[in-house]
Amino acid sequence: MVVDTHPSTHPPLPPTTEDARLSWLRLLRSRRVGPSTFWRMLSEHGSAEAALAALPGVARAAGLDRYSPCPLEIAQTELARGRALGAQLLARGEAAYPRALEDLADPPPLLWALGRVELLSTPGVAMVGARTASSLGLRMARSLAVDLGRAGQVVISGLARGIDTAAHEAALDTGTVAVMAGGVDQIYPPENRALAEDIARTGLRISEQPIGVTPTARHFPLRNRLISGLSRAVIVVEAAAKSGTLITARHALDQGRDVLAVPGHPFDPRASGCNMLLRDGAVLVRGARDVLEALDLPDQAEARTTAPSRPPVPLDAPSPGKVRGRSPLRDVARLHQMILDRLGAAPLAEDALIRDIDAAPHLVSPALTDLELEGRIERQPGGLISRAS
Repeated sequence: MVVDTHPSTHPPLPPTTEDARLSWLRLLRSRRVGPSTFWRMLSEHGSAEAALAALPGVARAAGLDRYSPCPLEIAQTELARGRALGAQLLARGEAAYPRALEDLADPPPLLWALGRVELLSTPGVAMVGARTASSLGLRMARSLAVDLGRAGQVVISGLARGIDTAAHEAALDTGTVAVMAGGVDQIYPPENRALAEDIARTGLRISEQPIGVTPTARHFPLRNRLISGLSRAVIVVEAAAKSGTLITARHALDQGRDVLAVPGHPFDPRASGCNMLLRDGAVLVRGARDVLEALDLPDQAEARTTAPSRPPVPLDAPSPGKVRGRSPLRDVARLHQMILDRLGAAPLAEDALIRDIDAAPHLVSPALTDLELEGRIERQPGGLISRAS
């Protein structure tokens, strides 16, 4: 389906009736309709109902025969299942929808939320890291989560093994948000079920995926953009040089969030990603005070740390996942954005793209690889590239 990946610049009007809410849900759950396509269709047709009526024709024009939007019964079932869980469906434009997501390039039209929805309006810091974390890494994550929670920050993470789990557990008393890769009712990994239940009671679980969807590999990069999008900054505690954790850092840079990292031993592969980030300009974290100073927040007395006071360190961004020589992080972020701005649904030859953005081929090639791995662009036969729908 041919789509425009840029959402409307006008703030949307949220659904005000049950029928309108169902239409939003049907449009979003229709085949090959993601957030960007949703906002384009809504902008062009004025309402979700009109967009649903137009979808089959748009699909036929794109070469898709026998296309049907999501059936009403499917949306009704999902709505009923979510409400049976006690979850709320938050629509963009509503008061409870997180303001932090409004400035994303592809804000989710709808979010399922289970727990204390008011935490979405509280300042938050994301903490991410290795699933196979070291004992020191886990201890650091717990210490940071406790101190930042006491300093008034909600701790945001992805409910994964390792660093995510440690951060959530330590922040249960002060507020934590778990961003789920699958449905808000699908606990992964299974051993975190008790923790997920605790989070639903004292914190918040959210997801943009349908109720009942089991997470797969393609869901995690989408989840990661929300972890960073909800936060003021992303703290990387431990990460290998090529890891999903660094995709979250990549999203943070694209979204204009700060990236901070905990240093590690050069011989420990679990610290290689953090050390790369620090080499390229990320803020070094030794304790909560470093985070609070970098964000220009007051260091409250209850935030216990022995780190000496120092002025905030400016962040220039790295390229997570691959070494780009000495390219500062924000330069790489700008290159990624230049590529995405130039690409659309119509395929473009790679050499034409390089000419259009006037960038060195040895920089563009790895940037394209990063964007392809993140699912943001698609390669097509004949050396053509298009922006993912």
